[in-house]
Amino acid sequence: PCKNTFGQKSTEKYRVLIRIKDLTVEKADEVVWVRGRIHTSRAKGKQCFLVLRQQQFNIQALVAVGQHASKQMVKFAANINKESIVDVEGVVRKAHQKIGGCTQQDVELHVQRIYVISLAEPRLPLQLDDAVRPEVEGEEDGRATVNQDTRLDNRVIDLRTSTSQAIFCLQSGICQLFRETLIHKGFVEIQTPKIISAASEGGANVFTVSYFKSSAYLAQSPQLYKQMCICADFEKVFCIGPVFRAEDSNTHRHLTEFVGLDIEMAFNYHYHEVVDEIADTLVQIFKGLQERFQTEIQTVNKQFPCEPFKFLEPTLRLEYREAVAMLREAGVEMGDEEDLRYLGSTKMCQSLVKVVYDTDFYILDKYPLAVRPFYTMPDPVNPKNSNSYDMFMRGEEILSGAQRIHDPQLLTERAQHHGIDLEKIKAYIDSFRFGAPPHAGGGIGLERVTMLYLGLHNVRQTSMFPRDPKRLTP
Repeated sequence: PCKNTFGQKSTEKYRVLIRIKDLTVEKADEVVWVRGRIHTSRAKGKQCFLVLRQQQFNIQALVAVGQHASKQMVKFAANINKESIVDVEGVVRKAHQKIGGCTQQDVELHVQRIYVISLAEPRLPLQLDDAVRPEVEGEEDGRATVNQDTRLDNRVIDLRTSTSQAIFCLQSGICQLFRETLIHKGFVEIQTPKIISAASEGGANVFTVSYFKSSAYLAQSPQLYKQMCICADFEKVFCIGPVFRAEDSNTHRHLTEFVGLDIEMAFNYHYHEVVDEIADTLVQIFKGLQERFQTEIQTVNKQFPCEPFKFLEPTLRLEYREAVAMLREAGVEMGDEEDLRYLGSTKMCQSLVKVVYDTDFYILDKYPLAVRPFYTMPDPVNPKNSNSYDMFMRGEEILSGAQRIHDPQLLTERAQHHGIDLEKIKAYIDSFRFGAPPHAGGGIGLERVTMLYLGLHNVRQTSMFPRDPKRLTP
């Protein structure tokens, strides 16, 4: 009963495999089949203790000499390599005391049969227990932890840890909640091209690719196509897809490829209609994560402790001049038209906001026109300002947005003011020549939202296979 039978014909009916997370005291004394990985094994006399893992859940299994197990079976079980995949038949037994180190603390599995489905190699590139150990604990006890490059070089193994499983389950939830919320609000999901003929935002930070006998670019943003859909009377659109930025930035928050959650919407009277809609969408995501993903949040917090994410309803909105005044009062020297995002002042601004308003999520509105892209609508009241906004989580920008200029003449003037070659953005400007409603939108970075909601310290932790200036594999 202990040999690998995978792929062989069987006269038995297909076994019903139970999920480890469903093994609770309610199933005590039931005989079940479970498939999982060997997380750890420890032989002790005539018995062997296994920990079986399935995603972020695990359970202790006992193989002991007796009616259903021989000495050879105990020895066989003890010698199965870590990370091997096994099928186990066993009886669910209520534990005499809580089993520390396992998610299923009230029950254990008394093994009757065990089959190896896939045998892992004996030497692992990293130990999963080391990979989930809090760095502080490792420093204090002198126990091993795993550095970021080792994790990313062996990402398939690293993604098996309970922390990684929880991070990406929660990230999937962000996409699901984003989509659910916007569809409920009447938005239409669209798909936009990622190979384009000109730089999306008229800038230089683009990847050039060979396109038959000419060159093309990887899209920096779906913005042009979102706006074209608004001009085509879709009114409210969103998309989820890859975004490419050829920025040589090796920081904790920059990637050369990330997932964009993008929104564009026509409005009736004021661009704040759009700002409020985007802010409410994010609030619904935060609420949904609190309600649906507490297990995942707690799992991540075991390795990376963090204060729960706080937000207000309605969302706090400050004008840029108010943020500048707060910073000046705190001793920061900056001009009225300097961009605080590039002065390293956003963290200090967050600290001040947290003290005064007790929130981790807020909006900065009315940025100086001088620090925004050419397509940003100037403020009709104060031409030095713009109808633009950023949204912040824990002091870091997660969305940049604005009312777009929908008048082709004004758009041409602003492009010339920025020194942009009009020929390169001709298709963009032409899309507004046949009637375009006033509209606004913005783009959200999925990996940043995940990182900041969980209070993690590097966006590479929340990108499944990250791309940055120094990493193109795996």
